[in-house]
Amino acid sequence: MFGYFASIGFYDMIGKYFWDEIKENRLRKRESMKRLWIVVFLLLFLTGCMQAEQRKAFDVQYFDYFDTFTSFTVYAEDEKQFQQYAELFQSELEYYHQQFDIYHNYNGINNMKTINDNAGITAVQVDKELLDFLEFAFEEYDRTRGKVNVAMGSVLSIWHSYREQGLSDPGQGQVPDKEILEQAAGHTDIAKVKINHEKSTVYLEDPAMSLDVGAMAKGYAGQQICRKLREAGVVSALVNIGGNVQTIGVKEGGKLWRVGVQNPDTSSSQSYLYALNLQDMALVTSGTYQRYYEVDGVRYHHIIDPETLFPRQDLASVTILCKDGGDADALSTAVFNMSLEEGQAFVESLEKVEALWVDADGNEIWSSGFKEYVAD
Repeated sequence: MFGYFASIGFYDMIGKYFWDEIKENRLRKRESMKRLWIVVFLLLFLTGCMQAEQRKAFDVQYFDYFDTFTSFTVYAEDEKQFQQYAELFQSELEYYHQQFDIYHNYNGINNMKTINDNAGITAVQVDKELLDFLEFAFEEYDRTRGKVNVAMGSVLSIWHSYREQGLSDPGQGQVPDKEILEQAAGHTDIAKVKINHEKSTVYLEDPAMSLDVGAMAKGYAGQQICRKLREAGVVSALVNIGGNVQTIGVKEGGKLWRVGVQNPDTSSSQSYLYALNLQDMALVTSGTYQRYYEVDGVRYHHIIDPETLFPRQDLASVTILCKDGGDADALSTAVFNMSLEEGQAFVESLEKVEALWVDADGNEIWSSGFKEYVAD
């Protein structure tokens, strides 16, 4: 028995020796792996820092497109890369400006004006991008129950003429008669805008109809431009087309883009109501402060309610925050044309859409998730 237990003890001791050796080897390997991962982490960290040091912010402004101020801020590795991004941005901006223009013709281009000029005459062959935009406009019309209508040109052109006259001679400003507006409203049936995808044509069946894309053109163009920029390798940028703001990624160093919400009270010393922290988001504000004229002390702005055919007077501005710039632009107009209660219910029914209302008295109303974007 003694020998047996002695043998067991001996082998236990030998086994313990080899087990200790195995554990020691494992510990050495673990320590080696730890050191290796530390080295790899440091290399990745230092590489990231080098890349962060290489990318710098560049900025450029334009005044020739969409009759507004446009700015483009982008992080690039060097001046050469920035020039590539800037040239792409300007090229796309000019393209959509010409496509959506309802006042000017361009050589070799069939645009919105071409379509309007041929209303009731013939179908017009256009680029696929213009067809895609009109399909988007139809979707927004359905979603907002007609509160934003690309076929409102006949009504909007009347208000445009009266506004221009009121601005050029403020003492002689007038408001269009409702009868004239109602007559024009008889030519706003969006169902009479016919698209043929096979032939890539657009035809306005009503000869008195015209398209006006002002309610969503800048936001939609910005969204498409940002898509092209991402495809070109842009990972961090901010695009501002006349107050229609869209962000790509975050700023260098991981900080969120900080964008201000315009104060509709232009007499206030506070230009912005809030700063919002944004990442891959679009921010658009529609308000009475943008384009307007006054008659007998009443402000008549450019946002015309398709139902009443007049500008609403109960709101000062509506700000929309969402992922898509085209949606944000269209929704800001549509929600402005809704009562506060209707607009709140509508926004809350949409996924990942937030809003800020400022009524005519300066009171603010927030959607349920708007607060999370407000910077401290």
